[in-house]
Amino acid sequence: MTALDRDKLLAARLYAAKVRPYLATALFALHPVESARVPTMAVDRYWRCYASPAFVDRTPLEDLAAVWVHEVAHLLRDHHGRGDRLARDEGMSGPGDRLRMNIAADCEINDDAFGDGLVTPDGAVLPATLCLPEGQLMEDYVRRFTLGPRTQGWVWLDCGSGADGLEREWELGPDGGHALTDQERDAVRFRVAQGINARPGDVPQGWRRWAEEAFHPPQPWRELLGAAVRSAVSGSGAGDDYTYHRPSRRSTSVPGAVLPSLRRRPPRVTVVIDTSGSVSDAELGSALLEVTAIARAVGGRRDLVTVLPCDAAAPVAHQLCQVAEIPLAGGAGRTCGPASTARCGRGRSPTWSSR
Repeated sequence: MTALDRDKLLAARLYAAKVRPYLATALFALHPVESARVPTMAVDRYWRCYASPAFVDRTPLEDLAAVWVHEVAHLLRDHHGRGDRLARDEGMSGPGDRLRMNIAADCEINDDAFGDGLVTPDGAVLPATLCLPEGQLMEDYVRRFTLGPRTQGWVWLDCGSGADGLEREWELGPDGGHALTDQERDAVRFRVAQGINARPGDVPQGWRRWAEEAFHPPQPWRELLGAAVRSAVSGSGAGDDYTYHRPSRRSTSVPGAVLPSLRRRPPRVTVVIDTSGSVSDAELGSALLEVTAIARAVGGRRDLVTVLPCDAAAPVAHQLCQVAEIPLAGGAGRTCGPASTARCGRGRSPTWSSR
């Protein structure tokens, strides 16, 4: 039985860190584990890297460096967490489904992982092999192919739970040694994202996109906006204006005088819609649907909603009556700028109806 050549394996990691310095923090956070049950190399969600002694022995050092980069990319891009969400949302729980996830995750990584000092290892899964475009995410790829003749040569493929979220029998699990905590994993990702943003000219597009999302993760803005509006409408709090529509309860203590009571005014919402030429008709239609939803969130009080179509200038604020009656003027400018910087461009007539 071949023993693991740790010197060769660690030398390959050092080479990988040299050609991909922005990944060095993540590469050295991985703990190598010898395992004869792994076909090549694999990672688990706890940042352990399992290496087959036979694979390390027969693979050139430059190819091993490429595999190091490939495996750590699974963990940095959270393929295990995304695989779990796919399994839950799409019902992808069988071994064939997990293999599809692994292939799709490899396509996401390998389309721009190699070159610039890093060789393409033998058997690397590429989108072109499946006649798929480059630059897509795992979730996009997994829906665009099925297992068949083109994937028969990849039945051996197993990058571990770090690639699809399904734990293997040969993994050490959460109680094994050298496992990183959630906080340590997040710290590694943050350091790598910092390194990528510091040298954007040397980094492939896929990694730049990942680093941007790591610093500014996408937010469910519809849910956040709806919760904020509903909270402002229904939340309790002190009144901010006086009214005589309802006398104050303290009037009984002052005979002959009518005291006003405090009234809490509902929030007024102003929606700014970008109508510049770079905004498509479909996006404008989506904006009008959002205005309708906001009107419902304030209890149907359309007098509390103001819509401001804005191209290079913001000419008129429209009180909401019917969504179909909102004139979305604009279309000439490229950005939604201050109202005082330029005149509004050509008009655009909406064709949507309120439902």
